[in-house]
Amino acid sequence: AAADGLGSIAIDTTQLNMSVTDPTAWATAMNNLGMVPVGLAGQQLVTDSICVPGFDPSLSMMTGISPINPMIPGMGLVPPPPPTDVPVVKEIIHCKSCTLFPPNPNLPPPSTRERPPGCKTVFVGGLPENATEEIIQEVFEQCGDITAIRKSKKNFCHIRFAEEFMVDKAIYLSGYRMRLGSSTDKKDSGRLHVDFAQARDDFYEWECKQRMLAREERHRRKMEEDRLRPPSPPAIMHYSEHEAALLAEKLKDDSKFSEAITVLLTWIERGEVNRRSANQFYSMVQSANSHVRRLMNEKAAHEQEMEQAKESFKNALTGILTQFEQIVAVFNASTRQKAWDHFSKAQRKNIDIWRKHSEELRNAHSEQLMGIRREEEMEMSDDDSGDNPSKKLRVDDS
Repeated sequence: AAADGLGSIAIDTTQLNMSVTDPTAWATAMNNLGMVPVGLAGQQLVTDSICVPGFDPSLSMMTGISPINPMIPGMGLVPPPPPTDVPVVKEIIHCKSCTLFPPNPNLPPPSTRERPPGCKTVFVGGLPENATEEIIQEVFEQCGDITAIRKSKKNFCHIRFAEEFMVDKAIYLSGYRMRLGSSTDKKDSGRLHVDFAQARDDFYEWECKQRMLAREERHRRKMEEDRLRPPSPPAIMHYSEHEAALLAEKLKDDSKFSEAITVLLTWIERGEVNRRSANQFYSMVQSANSHVRRLMNEKAAHEQEMEQAKESFKNALTGILTQFEQIVAVFNASTRQKAWDHFSKAQRKNIDIWRKHSEELRNAHSEQLMGIRREEEMEMSDDDSGDNPSKKLRVDDS
């Protein structure tokens, strides 16, 4: 189908108006119709073997892609140009009530205005005076579903399609010469000019679509923020004697103390304390104070575990340092003259590298162990100063 699916290609040679004395024009026209170029006497201008594959002589038309005219005046066949340089070859489009003849391919393409956003409407100018709305419908309905045709008393109209991509198909027809039937009357012919039209309905629909997309984007962002937002803390109930009795029991439980102390703090900050509830609140504050002793005992237990871990780490580090000293001693003994002379050059190089690496590790572990011992000495000195009453008195006076 020609013109991107527009119209049907029913070959009707009686509607062609051209000079038959010019073989070049005749061959070009026959090629555009998908027929094998023939001379005036019926002989072929080119052989069947040169014709583009896909030609069916019984149908007198092309079954595949329309051929490109291989004939140049005064010359034989030339190789076709690369596909990227081949312009789009427009063909004759036959409709029931009219015929569309393609524009001259040597002319520049018709100019169009800037495409408005959401454009679904085209302006069609240059219509024949006798063109009716039914004929316009017949020609442009091949581009897609038409929702409205607004025809003017003059030779132009506006056509609105259902989708935006259908406008591009209608723009393809710009430059075609339209002739109604086989009439040669001036009122039955015209040159089409199809261009983008700026319609309020198109712009309104486009704005609605943009607002819908913006709403969807805001909803998506809100959902993402809600997903990443940390959960809100649970609501805290108001004070009552029953809730206060339950809270007093929770304050005595180590596993529920953190939750209970938060509720107690909220009640006090809200101003729930009064003369009637003062004794109950005092009892709960006293329970909170008793938890301090449990925390101090827990801290002491952790400090004891930390001291044991420090002692274990120091003993392990001492053992590692001892083994490093033994390894370094082996390397030093290997570098003495008695053994060094029996090693090869590559072996001496490796032994020297190993010795330096071991010495660096030994020195690092030795510094770490010395740092631990200095910290212990400083802690012991602090304890001695705290036990001395004269020093303690001076500190108090200061």
